[in-house]
Amino acid sequence: MDVSVLFPCYHVHGGLSFLISCWAALLEGLFTTAPSVKAASDGLQMRSFQAVVFIGLESNNKYEIKNSLGQRVYFAAEDTDCCTRNCCGPARPFTIKIMDNLGHEVIRLERPLRCSSCLFPCCLQEIEIQAPPGTPVGYVVQNWHPCLPKFTIQDEKRMDVLKISGPCVVCSCCEDVNFEVKSLDEVSNVGRISKQWSGFLKEAFTDTDNFGVSFPMDLDVKMKAVMLGACFLIDFMFFESIGDSHQRTGVWQ
Repeated sequence: MDVSVLFPCYHVHGGLSFLISCWAALLEGLFTTAPSVKAASDGLQMRSFQAVVFIGLESNNKYEIKNSLGQRVYFAAEDTDCCTRNCCGPARPFTIKIMDNLGHEVIRLERPLRCSSCLFPCCLQEIEIQAPPGTPVGYVVQNWHPCLPKFTIQDEKRMDVLKISGPCVVCSCCEDVNFEVKSLDEVSNVGRISKQWSGFLKEAFTDTDNFGVSFPMDLDVKMKAVMLGACFLIDFMFFESIGDSHQRTGVWQ
């Protein structure tokens, strides 16, 4: 049975080795699946909800992570001040803390303030994944390309591990938007991050987005956490909208 994890996102107003071992056990429990029809891969599902107060102010995102039975596994919250959220919009730097049901922080995502347009190749997007907090396990770095959204997944030593390539036009219209996870030579596909089409009514009249992340079952658990971080980065870069502003449709914007 495949693992299914939900990440509802609400905008609400208003002993090192021991730690690493505990974190690894928790993360393995989240990412490991039993044999199924898709014996070569497992995956996650990410669902995001957005709301803005009537005066148009953006608020912190909060996430609830659930398993396939609907049981909450983790809770995540963005930690960004009001000025940064509303001045920088979807490009804002952020810290996202992922906690277990006991309130212990197990993963932290750190995104610095960077550009994302192909017009500024020297300061493109990246995100750092820490697990446990304070211990980097990998990075997702945007690569310059005139048309395509491209990223590199790196390990804790900044060594390249995998590549991510998205479509030229990032537009969810009656079909999924797929970001393919590939080998370093970009010859073979090893996984996928998808913004899933959820139907016309939901897409047109709600602020709900659904994402899927698939990867090989034997992929290192640290790289699975990094791919999860990549999904958050892609969501903010291309599918986050603030007030009357529209989602981006490509790297040239």
